[in-house]
Amino acid sequence: MRNFTDCRSADTPDELWLVEHEPVYTLGLAASPLHVLEAHGIPLVQTDRGGEVTYHAPGQAVIYLLMDLRRERRGGRLQVREFVHQIEQAVLDTLTTYGIAGERNPGAPGIYIADDTGTNWRGAKIAALGLKVRTNGCTYHGVSLNVDMDLAPFSWINPCGYAGMQVVDMKTLGATTPLQEVQMALAHKLQERLMA
Repeated sequence: MRNFTDCRSADTPDELWLVEHEPVYTLGLAASPLHVLEAHGIPLVQTDRGGEVTYHAPGQAVIYLLMDLRRERRGGRLQVREFVHQIEQAVLDTLTTYGIAGERNPGAPGIYIADDTGTNWRGAKIAALGLKVRTNGCTYHGVSLNVDMDLAPFSWINPCGYAGMQVVDMKTLGATTPLQEVQMALAHKLQERLMA
């Protein structure tokens, strides 16, 4: 990601990279190692993205957004706040496709299960964002959506710096869709909102 961003020019097309990680904890620039309660042998990697600590593993749709925010788009150039809003909206739209109601939490980027879902999971985090925006407007890192994964390692950290935060995946909420299908659906929603 960094190499791509280092080498890109004003003419380099924006890209979305769809990946699935082996188990790893990543720390953002604002992260305190104290939020890793017990790593249980899972590697811990310091990154240059924003945010705190999170967990990536198989069964999680991760999409890196390698974009130049200075580009003219439908509606003009994207500012960082609007960029984050559009990423979150793409996740919300994707969840709606699978019958899951999500919502934003002001002051805490990411997507959470809506309060009106009638489940024990309301308020649980289902998607996280962690971005790096360089001074030249180029972005990398991205968004992760929990599809069908082992959630136990989230209990060994304070996810996104919040002690006791519940984390959930789509399968737990009844959506048994293959990871690749969800990842492609999310990529399509991101393209519609950010690359049109």
